Amino acid sequence: MTRGGGGGDTISKMPDVEESVPPKDPDDSEGRSCKPETSGPPQEDKSGPEDPPPFLSVTGLTETVNEVSKLSNKIGMNCDYYMEEKVLPPSSLEGKVKETVHNAFWDHLKEQLSATPPDFSCALELLKEIKEILLSLLLPRQNRLRIEIEEALDMDLLKQEAEHGALKVLSLSKYVLNTMALLCAPVRDEALQKLENITDPVWLLRGIFQVLGLMKMDMVNYTIQSLQPHLQEHSIQYERAKFQELLNKQPSLLNHTTKWLTQAAADLTMSPPTCPDTSDSSSVAGPSPSEAVNNPEPLSPTMVLCQGFLNLLLWDLENEEFPETLLMDRTRLQELKSQLHQLTIMASVLLVASSFSGSVLFGSPQFVDKLKRITKSLLEDFHSRPEEAIMTVSEQVSQEIHQSLKNMGLVALSSDNTASLMGQLQNIAKKENCVRSVIDQRIHLFLKCCLVLGVQRSLLDLPGGLTLIEAELAELGQKFVNLTHHNQQVFGPYYTEILKTLISPAQALETKVESV
Repeated sequence: MTRGGGGGDTISKMPDVEESVPPKDPDDSEGRSCKPETSGPPQEDKSGPEDPPPFLSVTGLTETVNEVSKLSNKIGMNCDYYMEEKVLPPSSLEGKVKETVHNAFWDHLKEQLSATPPDFSCALELLKEIKEILLSLLLPRQNRLRIEIEEALDMDLLKQEAEHGALKVLSLSKYVLNTMALLCAPVRDEALQKLENITDPVWLLRGIFQVLGLMKMDMVNYTIQSLQPHLQEHSIQYERAKFQELLNKQPSLLNHTTKWLTQAAADLTMSPPTCPDTSDSSSVAGPSPSEAVNNPEPLSPTMVLCQGFLNLLLWDLENEEFPETLLMDRTRLQELKSQLHQLTIMASVLLVASSFSGSVLFGSPQFVDKLKRITKSLLEDFHSRPEEAIMTVSEQVSQEIHQSLKNMGLVALSSDNTASLMGQLQNIAKKENCVRSVIDQRIHLFLKCCLVLGVQRSLLDLPGGLTLIEAELAELGQKFVNLTHHNQQVFGPYYTEILKTLISPAQALETKVESV
């Protein structure tokens, strides 16, 4: 980290995922940068992985692929992927043990330095480790600063000073602090400034190690961001190669994937389901891009694949016939499905509530955010106890609306309106509730737009009832696009071959010409 910052022939590509641009290089003056040099892609392991045993079930597939490429898949699919140090809850047993051990160590260091004569054995070990960390944060070209650190923290010389009782721990710690200020990212400046006023050498060394740990993690994350394009390409090639090895051993491995795409093609030939209250949905959504996505079109490989991905959000993800090409994404799809369900309920609550309180309250972002927080926290148990959870939501939301109207000097809800509001909110717990059905359909329409047109363009034309959850939808849409985009890049060639059997040559040719 530096001071500057932290497939196939007939399937047209879905919108590219947004890329994170690494921070620009500052000037090349020594001592001002610790950004790792990444002159090329990482070297591949020439030895190659061991051949997997023959698999008789898809269970073996998911276990093997997850074992060999889990981290690579995460980094390759998520351009914003970053690692962070695990923080143990202070109340946990592991957290208490860690805190006790650390306190014992620093207490021991304090006793050593306070002894007569002082014992510098632990201090020397700490300074040696600090030196190694500082050197690891340097670039190869930073020779002058490397020499300076080597001289200032010359362990042979420091040992001699310690033997004569002349080791200046506080002075050396201050030097380390100044050196860290040259190397750290701006986000760490505040933490370093807090250490500058510490005069106790033990507390200063303790603080130094805490910030050095953060700086090492900054370096790791910057390296990941720098290598992300190479890691992504490696992940695509590696996952496809491993899948092909398994397919060679088990030719029927794509049976479930074929059924999945066949169902998606069949769904596109049928009229979309309607809700009694959705007659105005097209006018609310607007002619672009929603109508463009919904208008009947000749069956195309891209639309079949999009429909297939959307269908997965409605599936029982424990289904034994889950597509083989998406087994490694099953957990992420479950998370997206849960997030979609939560947003459906939240948007339904907000839509009903806004119809009773008018535009004054819901014109306030602060009020809307507060209702979102209340609803989200109370919906945690919705899956297991929907009626009870929505009952609590209805009570809290109606109370919040009543109090806010009163505070603003507006006419509060009458008892009849309050009862009607709570009743309509409680009906959202029913799956057949029309408001909930409309919102669910519109969120799926938004996700379909995201796959076809991209997230940012889809946000320009949100269907009615979704504007209050725009930020949450953007996050959901980007995650969904990232997952489907990466999966298509890995398994595109297999999808193309399957779709050739599902779509007439004339349609495939037309799609190919249009996508050029």
